[in-house]
Amino acid sequence: MVETLLEAKGIEVAYGPARRATRVLHSVDFRIGRGEMVGVVGESGSGKTTLGRALLRLTPLSAGSIRFDGKEIAHLGLKQMRPLRRRMQMIFQDPMASLNPRHTIRAILTAPLFLHGVAADARAAEARVRETLGLVGVPATALERYPHELSGGQRQRVGIARAALLKPDFVVADEIVSGLDASTQAQALRLLKDLSREMGLAMAFISHDLSVIRAVCDRVYVMRLGEVVEEGLCEAVFAAPQSPYTRLLIDAIPLPVVDPSWLDADLTKELT
Repeated sequence: MVETLLEAKGIEVAYGPARRATRVLHSVDFRIGRGEMVGVVGESGSGKTTLGRALLRLTPLSAGSIRFDGKEIAHLGLKQMRPLRRRMQMIFQDPMASLNPRHTIRAILTAPLFLHGVAADARAAEARVRETLGLVGVPATALERYPHELSGGQRQRVGIARAALLKPDFVVADEIVSGLDASTQAQALRLLKDLSREMGLAMAFISHDLSVIRAVCDRVYVMRLGEVVEEGLCEAVFAAPQSPYTRLLIDAIPLPVVDPSWLDADLTKELT
């Protein structure tokens, strides 16, 4: 069993006035180890994204505990959370919505380095940005461009690069391949697996696509209406689901037999 990096117990999220609050997460437990890829799957409205944002403390909790690297962070204030932000990053579903359209890729990628004091000067920031772009397969010429001038696949890789720049310990990837074609999906997923292995990243991979979760994750949490209905090793959960809801998900979209070489296909082709 890998060493635990983040563990959440009994976390709840509710919106609205206290007496009439609508609970979105209901006493959810979640654990992820260092370097582990853990899937979070469920239909729309199941609470997947809310869980991811809650784990990063981007959404306030109404109850529960979150321990990150042995430290309780569930109710830390903004100032107390700031030193941890570099270690906890999110890759968003829509890169066009998360990349500032008025800034060049260079400005978008160097800003976090200065904000967190990672780069001492512009030269150091430029070197780190170019190194990271190389890791994700984006040419340095993209630095002069604006987000709308890149393809969807390239924008998503820039989003991955932005998260990887700060060399975090924990990343939440929220439906990041849902809008990409199959070939581009395979390349993006392989990239995430490589980064997770090379950088020792713990990654919570949120998706509604069971075949994607099965291909890239070690364990999976199945969510329904803000609750975890099943959790376990991907192989075991998909082979013999214990929850009727998990069985319904699998039956609704039958899982293909995963080709072990799928994620290795077309990797020499530029992501466009």
